[in-house]
Amino acid sequence: MRVLCLSNGHGEDAIACAILQQLQQQSDSLELAALPLVGDGRAYAQLDIPIIGKVQTMPSGGFIYMDGRQLARDVKGGLLQLTLAQYQAIRQYCKRGGAILAVGDIVPLLFAWLSGVPYAFVGTAKSEYYLRDEAGILPRRSRRERWEGWSGSVYLPWERWLMSRRRCKAVFPRDGLTTETLQKFSIPALDLGNPMMDGLEPSRRPSVFYASDIELQETKRSLIITLLPGSRPPEAYANWQQILQSCLSLMKAFSPRPVMFLGAISPGLNLEPLCQSLELQGWHEQNDEGGKLDASSFTVHPSEVVFKKENGTVILTQDAYNDCLHQGDLAIAMAGTATEQFVGLGKPAIALPGNGPQFTPAFAEAQSRLLGPSLILVGQPAKVAHVVQQVLRDPDRLQLIAENGLRRMGESGAAYRIASCLLERLGR
Repeated sequence: MRVLCLSNGHGEDAIACAILQQLQQQSDSLELAALPLVGDGRAYAQLDIPIIGKVQTMPSGGFIYMDGRQLARDVKGGLLQLTLAQYQAIRQYCKRGGAILAVGDIVPLLFAWLSGVPYAFVGTAKSEYYLRDEAGILPRRSRRERWEGWSGSVYLPWERWLMSRRRCKAVFPRDGLTTETLQKFSIPALDLGNPMMDGLEPSRRPSVFYASDIELQETKRSLIITLLPGSRPPEAYANWQQILQSCLSLMKAFSPRPVMFLGAISPGLNLEPLCQSLELQGWHEQNDEGGKLDASSFTVHPSEVVFKKENGTVILTQDAYNDCLHQGDLAIAMAGTATEQFVGLGKPAIALPGNGPQFTPAFAEAQSRLLGPSLILVGQPAKVAHVVQQVLRDPDRLQLIAENGLRRMGESGAAYRIASCLLERLGR
């Protein structure tokens, strides 16, 4: 069986690759190919999956929905010519038959329908949680916002039409609430989980000691805060400035208790501007590779950079992302996928609205609807410490956050379950 995967974004590429990897493991008779509609699709190279058509990184980086000016820049940068070339490549590929796996939003879904072959859709961009939760419709401020759910679903009628065609064999929404809504429109939607939560197992496990004074030990250990500035330069460097301001307020509020900040930095970012920002705020780089750190909390590797100031420690790492997610008590987050993954582990996250182009106040507000009580919007860095203190003092709220994160993001193993379903449905 021939399967062509269409995806439109860095995060979508990663989700697509997780599913394709499971397809490879479950069947050795598949002929897989891909066409990333946004960016260069380097994620597919790791699986040795060929790209069948033209790829190009647009000026917006794929965030054309955030700002009309970004779309205009992409059009000037050749978006229309790129789209036409990609459509022609898809039609040429499908002349020999096969099936399409569309991952993302309406763009790959539309191309899948236009291909003329059977297809399946993994919907990563939309969730009913943007409009409602289990208790009902969410309050909205403006008339425009109240009209967002005018058709009875976060998915618009033309999107639902594409998902309800006979050639659409399966739809995999990102959560159970969205699945239930789509099923009401006779769409073959299945709740198999969110592949975004796959592959997050930690590599470093902290030592855990049980003793009679465990509650006292808990108050004395380092409070661990995961820092998620995003992955897109130069935006991430501007986000880092705001995050560092909140770190100073946290150190002061929790003093003398040690506070450890785990900076989960994308490999695509340069550490030098981040280190310079720390130094300008009075942080001092440590050369003893963590000798003064609480080793039971986080083991520092030689490749990681450590800064100290008063009762605070910052560790910058570009190869321990999963460990940063697992070991953080909470996060200060100005990111997309990373924030959702952290929340999916059952932990609270604090969001500081940035200047974009991705993490704007509008994006942060929408993300807070998507993630519910697990994501707390704070308007100013100086107010972060007070909010963190409130959350940590409320065990009932922490339990609610833990349950909410699992419900909205799902358990790991979704890629395996989706791949198994694809083999069964597309192979008919």
